[in-house]
Amino acid sequence: MTRMRRHQLIVGTLAVALAATLTGCGEEGLSLPSADEIAESATGDPAPEGGSSETTLPNLPGAQEGRTMLGELTVAEEGSMAGYSRDEFPHWQSTDGCTARQHVLMRDGVGVETDDNCQPQQGEWYSEFDGETLTAAADVDIDHIVPLAAAWRSGADSWDRDRRREFGNDLENPQLIAVSQSSNRSKGDQTPADWRPMESYWCDYGLAWTATKHTYELTVTDEEHEALTEMLDTCG
Repeated sequence: MTRMRRHQLIVGTLAVALAATLTGCGEEGLSLPSADEIAESATGDPAPEGGSSETTLPNLPGAQEGRTMLGELTVAEEGSMAGYSRDEFPHWQSTDGCTARQHVLMRDGVGVETDDNCQPQQGEWYSEFDGETLTAAADVDIDHIVPLAAAWRSGADSWDRDRRREFGNDLENPQLIAVSQSSNRSKGDQTPADWRPMESYWCDYGLAWTATKHTYELTVTDEEHEALTEMLDTCG
């Protein structure tokens, strides 16, 4: 959950509780809950205790689990780009009438309103990679945490088309995130050995990259493993 989303939930819930008290709709002697209690009630999760950035990425492992996953990855030299094409990874497939891109825009945005075709017409998106706030969906890129080409070089070249489709549209794991166009283009298909987001996001980015490679049994290079170790060290 982003900081902005959590703040809105807290403010909204406080307003409801206060209104109930003033109108007599609440229980006699009603006391307002703490911010942490509101966050847990609204999301089903305990309020975060600091450390890494708050994030909307699904199934992001904790720091210790991430380190364990990193230790289980196979270290190997990068493979060839021979035969690679983005078309080998059919992505932005439709699910429940919305594309994977649209699902991520709705998940990662605040105040998102869509038309009948699931396309966001308004909203606000915070790019964790560079700290930029975006107010138009057209200015938002959906980044594959592990780029398609990087996956190809680390084992996806041997997958069948269905497995690549799953990878390109994965909404269950921390593989897709809404970011600014400039940061996505700056990253390209580079691994953490050559590109990283701003340092405040190193922990979550390292965890997401590690978890994705672990889930899909992709390899890492020595330099990539070293960079991921450094990033996970910022998790505390």
